[in-house]
Amino acid sequence: MAKNNLKIKRGDEVLVMAGKDRSFHNSPKRGRVIGVMPKQRRVLVDGLNIIKRAVRQTQKVRQGGIIESPGPVDVSNVMLICPACDKPTRVGYRIREDGRKVRYCKKCDRQIDE
Repeated sequence: MAKNNLKIKRGDEVLVMAGKDRSFHNSPKRGRVIGVMPKQRRVLVDGLNIIKRAVRQTQKVRQGGIIESPGPVDVSNVMLICPACDKPTRVGYRIREDGRKVRYCKKCDRQIDE
């Protein structure tokens, strides 16, 4: 059984590397992670992988019609953007002196988590 630890967390900015919303050199597709599903190894990225669903008007849904919402993207198709160097990077872990495990950027070697 695989571990459910993901190196991407809610609130991180990511770049799409593969899939239908793949980034190209002239138009990189970035987005902020709004949800993480570790058991399915998927993330919800704001503004990417938009799913359109037709919904009827009910008491719960006042306005019927076509509703757009972000769909889940596999975590292997996105790459974290370092807040310090603003480049897509791999993520490593370090153990601090107080025992906390923190993420760091492997390109600029700076700490990602505060």
